[in-house]
Amino acid sequence: MNVLALIVMVIGALNWGLIGLFHFDLVAALFGSMTTFSRIVYALVGIAGIWGIVMLFQRNVRHTGEYAD
Repeated sequence: MNVLALIVMVIGALNWGLIGLFHFDLVAALFGSMTTFSRIVYALVGIAGIWGIVMLFQRNVRHTGEYAD
């Protein structure tokens, strides 16, 4: 699950990089602007980002030894 979330986060980051540098939205170009499928892709990227935040804090807890179960 962590690897899948990381892959989706990288895809989202690359899309945002394309938007910022070239004003080109790859998701919209592939699936249409705000179609049902493109909205699902955007939602999955958001969920993966939340999962990434959880992974970040879990990693931090393991390294510091605080609050470890």
